[in-house]
Amino acid sequence: VDNTQAGDETYIKVKGKNAYVFFFISVIKRCISAYHVDGSRDTLPATIAMTEAIRTADSSEPNTLVTDGNPSYQAGIHFLNSSRSQNNTIFLKKVIGLQNLDSESEEFRPFKQIIERLNRTYKYHVRAANGFSSYNGALVLTALFVTHYNFIRPHSSLGYQVPVPLWQLENIPTLQGKWAKIIKMATELDMAA
Repeated sequence: VDNTQAGDETYIKVKGKNAYVFFFISVIKRCISAYHVDGSRDTLPATIAMTEAIRTADSSEPNTLVTDGNPSYQAGIHFLNSSRSQNNTIFLKKVIGLQNLDSESEEFRPFKQIIERLNRTYKYHVRAANGFSSYNGALVLTALFVTHYNFIRPHSSLGYQVPVPLWQLENIPTLQGKWAKIIKMATELDMAA
């Protein structure tokens, strides 16, 4: 994934209570690089999502994460950087509020807008569920959303290509056929493990 990624959390309802989905998206390739469902907006779930986001980024290049002012991200960055070398530091850029009141917010607001659009798209797709009766339901629908977003849905910003092209899906013309192939590939991976 790209070495600059935008992250944010959005709320959902699980068993009638607020839960949160943390997303990170690469700003150039537009693929969702991390997601995590949790019952809080605390440091641990933010750190889990950030760890997953930087997992496949190029470690020889500086990694930059763009988030809002939630202090959980700042604490998570401190934790992650405490075990990294000085040459491999993760940088956090914060976009605060709705107006550009500082140079950092002004420079990185376009990245924050990408993650906000992703959150709106996610909320649109989960709204029909009207909340979840279990965390498993929230995890499953979120995983299906990420699969659709990364591997099936063409994006206008990418010239109507998918963020993560799979050669196995190239000659399948229907959406149903693509889903069937992805499910088959996942079950084959599960059986191999």
